[in-house]
Amino acid sequence: MRKPFKIGEKEYKFKKDAVAHYRTILNSYDFGQSLNDADFNDLIDLLDYEHFNYLAELESTGDDGNEEIESNEASTEESADEGLSIEEIRVARVQFNTKCFEIVYNDKTSCYISYLMIINNTQHSPEKLFSIACRNAIHSDIRSVKQIHFDNHSIKGQVKCQETGLLSKWTELVVDHRQPNTFSIIVDRFKEVNRIDLESIEYTSNDQNHIVFKDESWTNEFRKYHTEKASLRIVRKECNSSRTGMARIKRTSKDLIIK
Repeated sequence: MRKPFKIGEKEYKFKKDAVAHYRTILNSYDFGQSLNDADFNDLIDLLDYEHFNYLAELESTGDDGNEEIESNEASTEESADEGLSIEEIRVARVQFNTKCFEIVYNDKTSCYISYLMIINNTQHSPEKLFSIACRNAIHSDIRSVKQIHFDNHSIKGQVKCQETGLLSKWTELVVDHRQPNTFSIIVDRFKEVNRIDLESIEYTSNDQNHIVFKDESWTNEFRKYHTEKASLRIVRKECNSSRTGMARIKRTSKDLIIK
């Protein structure tokens, strides 16, 4: 007998039924609307489901540092003075006028999530895990850049988007890596310069249940390298999302290579 697919306390006969449930939630809101309590809790369950998939991958690398990781409830409901926590989940407008879930944290940063990728349990390759750890390594640096920019340039709580010139609120803006040194390019060059063997890198989880390097020296080294290479701007989210993946062009069978 087929084992039911479970997210939180809800069981689904097939993954497609879970996909339909979260698609219904997404489509029941207009752009900018916040989720009600019931739907918010369903999204929290989905995020916890994703997080435990991360931990399973860490365990498969032989990492034994997970005994200090907090429980589900602590990971999503911890108070603001204890670390990063989820304050709100809303429906955002992204590329091509489509909808997406946006997670808003208590420090007013936010990120988009794909319910399809989470439910389908897209495996995180060594490259993906390394990139996640690099992004988490610079989280505080990126937030500091944004805060300093607002402190120096805000007009009644708004600053100009450095691409469109529109006065925008904190929640409407993100810190963007100016080309050609996009974040993905910086990560790739860091790997090349340090001749990193991705299979040998170990990860753990910090107090906010973020995937981080087990060896803190890698965190420090990447922060230093990123500071040297990154040119940053404050832009509206739709400007940033429209360029997602532009710098990540994979080699194809038709490409010419040096032999």
